[in-house]
Amino acid sequence: MTDQKMQPWDHSVDVIVVGSGNGGLTAALSNYEMGSRDVLVIEKAEKIGGTSATSGGGIWIPCSHYARECGAEDSLEEAREYLEHTLAGEDIPPELVDAYLANGPKMLQFLHDRTRVRYESLDHYPDYYSNLPGAKPGHRSLEPAPINASELGKEHKKMTYSHHMMRLFGVIHFTQVEAQVLMLQMPGWIKIVLGQLFKYLIDIPWRLQSRISRRLCCGAAGIARLFLSAKDRQIPIWFNSPMEDLIAENGRVVGAIVIRDGQRLRVQARKAVVLAAGGFEHNQQMREQYLPKPTNTEWSAGVRTNTGDPLRAGLKLGAATRLLNSAWWTTTLCVPDEPAPRLSIMEKSFPGSCVVNRAGARFANESQNYMAFQKRLFEAHSDANPCAPAYHIFDARFRRNYMAGPLMTSSLKPDWTIPRKWFDSGFVARADTIEELAQKMGIDVAGLKTTIEKMNRFAETGKDEDFQRGDSAYDRYYADPNIKPNPCLAPINEPPYYAMRIEAGDFGTQGGLATDVNAQVLKDSGEVIDGLYAIGNCSAAILSTYPGPGATLGPAMTMAYQAAKHINNFQD
Repeated sequence: MTDQKMQPWDHSVDVIVVGSGNGGLTAALSNYEMGSRDVLVIEKAEKIGGTSATSGGGIWIPCSHYARECGAEDSLEEAREYLEHTLAGEDIPPELVDAYLANGPKMLQFLHDRTRVRYESLDHYPDYYSNLPGAKPGHRSLEPAPINASELGKEHKKMTYSHHMMRLFGVIHFTQVEAQVLMLQMPGWIKIVLGQLFKYLIDIPWRLQSRISRRLCCGAAGIARLFLSAKDRQIPIWFNSPMEDLIAENGRVVGAIVIRDGQRLRVQARKAVVLAAGGFEHNQQMREQYLPKPTNTEWSAGVRTNTGDPLRAGLKLGAATRLLNSAWWTTTLCVPDEPAPRLSIMEKSFPGSCVVNRAGARFANESQNYMAFQKRLFEAHSDANPCAPAYHIFDARFRRNYMAGPLMTSSLKPDWTIPRKWFDSGFVARADTIEELAQKMGIDVAGLKTTIEKMNRFAETGKDEDFQRGDSAYDRYYADPNIKPNPCLAPINEPPYYAMRIEAGDFGTQGGLATDVNAQVLKDSGEVIDGLYAIGNCSAAILSTYPGPGATLGPAMTMAYQAAKHINNFQD
């Protein structure tokens, strides 16, 4: 924070928005539509979207107009009951939860009515803790409607695309709905592959511009729709322009120091600065200071520009914080020579596999939601019982029937095509016996044999006696309905056997600046820091236990809307 009175401004706007993810772009559009027509978005990276773009793009918003149009039966009271159970014991001010539930549907309607933002309600994607009161089997999560990159014109080159794991052959985007069908090779999966591949191959005009498909889905589609809406309004976006610091006068934030084209600019914010620039997942020093061990930036799937800049700037102003010891946890796959870790979400849920630690023992229900799974990992981990890294164990039947990260299936990626480096680095192993597999990966042989024998017995009875895998609706979402009696449990008994190393990763940190119902940043005293707002992962989470798919982006967009209302004294 700098206090530089009487120095001239290099640039002046109504509102500075720091970051161009879902939250940042929603803040820019909402401020524009509510009266602040002079809005500036600054982006640290050379492309738009941040982790929002690389993500699945889903948003968890109960009682949206999209859900109502599909005939979904839900209420804010049921959603509140569900959150009371899922957030019990968490450091979450209840007024934030109430504000989020009440205003999430309003935010979506506002964007739908005024911009090109469009979502599709997911009818069969259940809440993550589906056995708790108030949970619903679908229609609380939404994913962005696909959009063609060509609608952005030359600006399509500024797009950050969805994670390469969400693209067929690295180039063809697919939706979350299609992902479930493809990963489990459910009926219609071949039609999806051939149909999208045919469209890709005949689209010669677009091939001359980009090797990535014209059709954008998931996070890229959500960002493209927001980006296009910002372009419609000629809202300027400065790329390669990190915020170095905030500028305050008499306790009020009045601007920011921005590095642009090698120059240090003083940019005035006549109304407000909105921080929306992500967490600190790629700052190793901050990870070691705040997060549980083991921790490593290399395991995080968050974008590399997320190094805690907004958090550090807020702390200089005396801002309060919450939840700094947590992240949006998910095990990740650090594939040799790939640009970023893959999220290990679906594959460990498929029947005919299990996840073990170095002792060869399971430590959690592999089919539960990824956030809860990794929390169990940290609870079980110790120096005497290391659970990081962990190992995904499966057999030839599994490899034939289900996509497992970069291994795909045996038909799409036969064993002879697996790079030698993957084996030499310890990322994967293949063996004709369980004993040999354990030896290759450094897993306790007796422990792994015992675990596999138990899993085979559980598959026969249909009951996971250790971790109740398959008991909840969410467990069964990424399961094979053809497997009986439990769609989450199949035997692991057909050689060869495989092991794939998984890390204790994340897709962003969830702790940050404490805020009120208007997204204003708070001091420890409870007073607001005038002129400063924070949303998304640089602010402390509202849905910290990840109650449903899209529990990061939904609150980010909702609180961006709340901030804009407060900045512009707008009544919805």
